[in-house]
Amino acid sequence: MPRSATPTRLEAAQRISLALAKLYPDAHCALVHTNPFQLLVATILSAQCTDKTVNKVTPSLFKQYPDPKAMTQANLTDLEAIIKPTGFYHNKAKNIIACAQTLVKEHHGKVPASLEALTQLPGVGRKTANVVLGDAFNIPGMVVDTHIGRLSRRLGLTKQTDPVKVEQDLMKLFPPEEWTKLGHRLIFHGRQVCDARKPRCGECTMREFCPKVGVKEREPVARSQKPE
Repeated sequence: MPRSATPTRLEAAQRISLALAKLYPDAHCALVHTNPFQLLVATILSAQCTDKTVNKVTPSLFKQYPDPKAMTQANLTDLEAIIKPTGFYHNKAKNIIACAQTLVKEHHGKVPASLEALTQLPGVGRKTANVVLGDAFNIPGMVVDTHIGRLSRRLGLTKQTDPVKVEQDLMKLFPPEEWTKLGHRLIFHGRQVCDARKPRCGECTMREFCPKVGVKEREPVARSQKPE
C-alpha cells in the first residue's frame, strides 16, 4: 500500500529534491528528439535498452519514417532491421507500427497529450506516457523507470517495488511542477553514481539521505516486454 505523506517525510523529500537539483541543475531527457512522435517512438525503443543505443538508431529511423503516417507504411522486416540493436525488436517493431496506425486513425496523426489517451496506444505504458507528457508537452508526469524505482527505495522515498505504487508514493511527496525534473535528476544519479549492483557509496553526495549507505543492493532485472 502506498505510504502517506507525513510532514517528516515531506520535509525529507524536499531536502532530497533540493540536493539533487544542486547536483544536476541541467538534467534533461537523454533521448534525442525534435517532436512528440519522435520522443514517443524513442521511449518505446528505450525499454531494456540504453538511451545511447536508441540515439544511434533513431536518426536513420526518423529519416525514413518521419511521422505517424509514414510509419504506418513501414515494412515490418525493414523496421526490425533498423531497430534491432535496441533489443526485443520483433515486439517493438509491431508496437511502433500499431501505435502509428492508431495515431493516424484515432488522433489525426498527432500524439495525444493525456495519460489516458497515451496509455491506450499499443506498446505504451505509464512510464512512456509520463515521459512524453513531461518532455514533449510540459505536463507534469512522474516517470518510474528502473533507476528511479531503485533510488526511490534506497533513499527511503518508498518501500514499493511495483512501478505504479512507486509513482503514487512519489506524487504524494513532491509537487507536480517538480515531477519531470526530479525524474531526470534521479536517472542521472542512478547512471553516474548509484549503480544497481555496485553503488559508489563512498563518493555519493546523497549518502546523508540514504538509509542503505554502504549496502550493495542487488535488484532483479526485468525481462518482460510489458509496455512501460
